[in-house]
Amino acid sequence: MRLIGLLTAAQHEHGHLSKDTLRGVARAANVPLHKVQQLVSFYPHFRTTPPPRVEPAVCRDVSCHLAGADACSRRLRSLAGPGVEVREVSCIGRCDHAPAGLLNGTPVELADEGRVREWVADPATVPDWVLPPPAKWLGDPYPDGGKYAAIRRERGRLDAGADILAALKASGLRGMGGAGFPTGLKWDAVRQQDRNPKYVICNADESEPGTFKDAKVLADLPHLVLEGMMLAGLTVGADTGIVFLRHEYEPERARVQAAIEEARGAGLLGAGAGFDITVAVSPGGYILGEETALLECLEDKRGEPRNKPPFPGVSGLYGLPTLINNVETFANVPGIVFHGAGWWQGLGTDDCPGPKFFAVSGHVNNPGVYQVPLGTTVRELIARAGGVKDGRKLLAFAPGGASSNFLPADRADVRLDFNALAKAGSMLGSGAVVVVAEGTDLLAVAANVTRFFRNESCGKCVPCRVGSEKAVDLLDAVAAGAAPRSSLDVLPDLAEAMTLTSICGLGQVAVNPALSVLKLLGDPDAEPPPLPETVR
Repeated sequence: MRLIGLLTAAQHEHGHLSKDTLRGVARAANVPLHKVQQLVSFYPHFRTTPPPRVEPAVCRDVSCHLAGADACSRRLRSLAGPGVEVREVSCIGRCDHAPAGLLNGTPVELADEGRVREWVADPATVPDWVLPPPAKWLGDPYPDGGKYAAIRRERGRLDAGADILAALKASGLRGMGGAGFPTGLKWDAVRQQDRNPKYVICNADESEPGTFKDAKVLADLPHLVLEGMMLAGLTVGADTGIVFLRHEYEPERARVQAAIEEARGAGLLGAGAGFDITVAVSPGGYILGEETALLECLEDKRGEPRNKPPFPGVSGLYGLPTLINNVETFANVPGIVFHGAGWWQGLGTDDCPGPKFFAVSGHVNNPGVYQVPLGTTVRELIARAGGVKDGRKLLAFAPGGASSNFLPADRADVRLDFNALAKAGSMLGSGAVVVVAEGTDLLAVAANVTRFFRNESCGKCVPCRVGSEKAVDLLDAVAAGAAPRSSLDVLPDLAEAMTLTSICGLGQVAVNPALSVLKLLGDPDAEPPPLPETVR
């Protein structure tokens, strides 16, 4: 990401990327100007015009929508004037503080109108976003404060890689970023590749509305994430690790960077350790959560997903074998390696091994991140989050983030588990439970979610680019009374075409949540098509 890094640094210095600045970056990187412009036109974090004196930005996506973001945006627009420009943005990962926003790039809570007015009048009064002290979590293998015991032990053993793989396979650990692929099998596939160098990448670019649990893991347990990556490097034969982090997570980045420096100081990272980790900050875009789009970004290209196969384990970063796992997945590995698969499995329920972090948002009294045994029911998790807000009854919920199908209140006893949710017609997904209370316009929620996917489509493939636009047009027309409800009858066919022909998971699931809402509203034909295996 040398070129993207130069652009990021230039924007930080000048506030925007003027034509002269772009030419200077092209000269410094020794690349044609059009290559620089390709990146600037693709990534939303880059801007080519000077920023206003004050720029309040309102998150418009589902968790904030449920918390009154539309009304908040209207109030903010009443403050617009010379030097003040209000804009709407995609999810910024602060769903537990909905309605959330940014003021000149700093995360803020927008519910208190008086404070917002003070900030707009004097942006210097905006407080820094301060993370709370780390909490104690179930599954932390070092509850007494010790760190890195697993990697210290394993680095001295000749058969460490094989034993680590055996423990992972016995544990039943699956990827916690959405797809749920068995972790041991993925690591084994990369280990078997005979080309070098190899890479280990932590995908910390959670950008799906309602999803913010990885931010908490990074803030509270960065040493576990780093140790998991070290163990991965030892197992697959890699000497380079990269944490790919969304740019809105600057406070979390600081904690991760501090943990990296601490590990280097202890001799666990760096040249002498045979493995090192750096942080790469995303230039923006939900699509970068897709693993091959992430790789394209790291290679200083537009973040457009690759056709698969080959998969990253065979041909990843720079065409070399690359292991990519999610933040939470890596954080689980040290405990499994140090204490054994049985210890970790015992933190789950019945046939659901291990604990799981969930982000809970929407209409609950205490939105936040909760860690519970895998297999806990949705009803129990909502109770942990203080119950449905204002004493209202539950109407529906999305168990796995904005891309998961909504389920009705009478399914609240479904277990939060990969298989149970698949049987119920949804998925565990990104580990984000979005709660919707009675009295909510579900069709408006469906339109909001579909609009997010349309906005975040990279545009590479026609089915996703055109299909998501058509779906939003239909939903908006019905919501505005400009089209009959029957016009939505085409959505099942549209969703099926997108699922079968889109390159990546974004297009494959973009319309499914809306179909699940129509099914809840009584349309028997609005059955979301089966999810591809790579998405489930």
